[in-house]
Amino acid sequence: MTTELRSISYGGGVQSTALLVLAAQGRIDFPTFLMANVGDDSENPATLRYVNEYARPYAAEHGIELAVLDRVKRDGTTETLMGRLTRAGSRSLPIPVRMSNGAPGTRNCTADFKIKVIAKELKRRGATAARPATIGIGISLDEIHRANNRKIEPHEEIVYPLLDLGLRRTDCARIIRDAGLPVPPKSSCFFCPFHRPETWHDMRREQPAEFEKACQLEDLLNRRRDELGKDHVYLTRFARPLREAIPDGVDLLPMFDEADGACDSGYCFT
Repeated sequence: MTTELRSISYGGGVQSTALLVLAAQGRIDFPTFLMANVGDDSENPATLRYVNEYARPYAAEHGIELAVLDRVKRDGTTETLMGRLTRAGSRSLPIPVRMSNGAPGTRNCTADFKIKVIAKELKRRGATAARPATIGIGISLDEIHRANNRKIEPHEEIVYPLLDLGLRRTDCARIIRDAGLPVPPKSSCFFCPFHRPETWHDMRREQPAEFEKACQLEDLLNRRRDELGKDHVYLTRFARPLREAIPDGVDLLPMFDEADGACDSGYCFT
């Protein structure tokens, strides 16, 4: 009989790293963790460092498979999110850029670079509609509104172990620290338009190279918009270029009108 596939969708953030610890402790039954990598040129570098320096060794030490998956196209080449955005002649806007009125645009990044990548790997490992894989998503009790709001693939059965255990994000951080691991940074693409203003401010101060790359991406997208005769788009809701919207050397008060990690159901930023 084929062994049931049970995997966590691993994002490299606080919630899914807490799930890694819980699996190592035998508190949840998930021997496999699958991480869909949007690209080494797209993911927060701090997250990639954490995965390589802490998560992978910890998983190996406890007999857990942690596989990092790339998006591979039909021709066998690897595609990154940044690569899609910057490809010569591309008109693609898969990230939820802010339109001139501040509203987010269409978002395909989570589906294409997270959900579909993991779904493809589960099918490769034998998941079928008749025998679906169980995939655990790292949504904690304080984010319960993010559960059950995405399309479920026919060969997947979605579960939420943190909700079952009644755990909040603060509980997840404690679980990680108690296991002797540092608490990971928030997982996200460094240029995500869902960043809070204070997140952008911290990036400008602490990760100036990534901040400048995000500014350059915004510039590129708008040069293309100019060629098409379309309104500009932005990486913040302020309808101004990122360099102007997030001034250098100015402290910002926390704002809670939008949340980091607003992608679908735990496949991003967990």
